[in-house]
Amino acid sequence: MTAAEPRALSVLWREGDWLAVHKPAGWLVHRTGLDAGETRFVVQTLRDQLGRHVHPVHRLDKGTSGVLLMALSPAAARELSLQFEQRQVHKRYLAMVRGWPPASCSVDHALRPDDAPPDAPPQSALTHLRRLATWELPVPVDRYPSTRVALVEACPETGRRHQIRRHLKHLAHPIIGDATHGKGAHNRGWAERLGLQRLWLHAAELRLRHPVDGRELSVRSDPRDAALNADWCHLLSQPWDWTPSAPAPAPQPAPGRAR
Repeated sequence: MTAAEPRALSVLWREGDWLAVHKPAGWLVHRTGLDAGETRFVVQTLRDQLGRHVHPVHRLDKGTSGVLLMALSPAAARELSLQFEQRQVHKRYLAMVRGWPPASCSVDHALRPDDAPPDAPPQSALTHLRRLATWELPVPVDRYPSTRVALVEACPETGRRHQIRRHLKHLAHPIIGDATHGKGAHNRGWAERLGLQRLWLHAAELRLRHPVDGRELSVRSDPRDAALNADWCHLLSQPWDWTPSAPAPAPQPAPGRAR
């Protein structure tokens, strides 16, 4: 199998007409004319894998890896989509960013849709951030005598397009590998150091109400799961200085992925 050929997607959870899959970095959720050269699509691959039509409940950027909810009918997709629209879904992401952001903060910064006209009103957007670990290298960058990066947990309350990426850019701590909102020299330097070129943003967990009985459901793509997230395992094995409230995770084989 060549790198361009689709592979089977890992199903994290399946029940009734709903399921969650792990979306690898670099995959599009569905075909789009904006990226005509891409050959890896979640919707088409999963349709062929299951032998059924599938419908995305929400979206992840092409460069983002992690938990993606799907449904087997439009009605089932709508049931879960309503929870996103009503802000009832707890979303937890992991990102590697440039510099050392505050230990914790909330970014309440309205965003105008990328494709909206200049006079369109911005939409409210809120993201909660927590710094998990830091790493400093004795390598000068720009006007600074050393290079600093951090791991952060990002929990967006709203779901604006590119919200986490744009909010971290607003804080002057863009995500490493973000070609749109970061700096090319930083991104190239870290790609060379890590041997990996990607957007370092991962959808680690979604918590929502079960669509049938209402119990809380947690679906995870553990960044320590070597079978799913070898790149994150490699990143987490680096000499990070972890905060006391966020001890360094140890790489693991594939754990239970949903409960």
